[in-house]
Amino acid sequence: MVDIGIIGTGLMGHAFVERFLSQGFTVRVFNRTRDNIKELAESGVVVCSTADELVRLSSTIILMVSDAAAINSLLQLDTEKDLQGKYILQMATISPSQSKDIGETISSCGGSYLEAPVLGSIPEAKTGTLIIMAGGSKDLFEKVLPTLQVLGTAPRYIGETGSAAALKLSMNQLIAALTAGFSLSLGYAMKNGVDADVFMDTVRDSALYAKTYDKKLQKYLERDFGTANFSTRHLLKDIRLFIDDAKAAGLNTDALEGIERITSMTVENGMDLMDYSSIYQQICPES
Repeated sequence: MVDIGIIGTGLMGHAFVERFLSQGFTVRVFNRTRDNIKELAESGVVVCSTADELVRLSSTIILMVSDAAAINSLLQLDTEKDLQGKYILQMATISPSQSKDIGETISSCGGSYLEAPVLGSIPEAKTGTLIIMAGGSKDLFEKVLPTLQVLGTAPRYIGETGSAAALKLSMNQLIAALTAGFSLSLGYAMKNGVDADVFMDTVRDSALYAKTYDKKLQKYLERDFGTANFSTRHLLKDIRLFIDDAKAAGLNTDALEGIERITSMTVENGMDLMDYSSIYQQICPES
């Protein structure tokens, strides 16, 4: 059984810890804030005092922190570091260029790097049904496949480093676009006297339907966005990463830039830690 070190025990990282523990793994954790560390320690997790300690003691390290700057800071990748024999699995959402830079630095320190961002949320992480997209060495992917399969039954190899990061950002751009488009249509229909059930029955019978509409519907109708599996703040970060990379690739991002402004205003209005569906409040203000 592989020992696992997890850096970053926020919502998703915490769910990763629970999943690996349930499968009999030895789990070490490090988190910059100590809010939920006590609870984890009581469940049998080994709590490390520094990221360096976790890396030194663990053979496979999962990174689930907020952004590339946090990764570089925690791993101190701008200094000479001995990562011989270490497998570093980067599972958060960062840009392809950031992933490539981190991978090159880890390789120069003797480590093995695989990007493996995920689609899905807390329930899927706890049940091991996440969609996992991997980019990097095919040989390394096959070596760590049993570990990835703890979190997702069918991890998929996408290609070289950067490819999985790009696919993940593509999916998160769709989250933003679908959420904003649905919010506008639902709000417009209801303000013109269309019953929400009639609106949804019509959408479900059409080729326009996406499962996320039903998943978030009650949050819109009740304007209750308090329980976040994926926060508005993190959606905004991913939108901005996508815009920067898409522009560099020569794509027109005008439509997404409008959603970026809406999401930014939602964050500024104090809904940064709420579920990303809270952009509905900005799109369809209460009368």
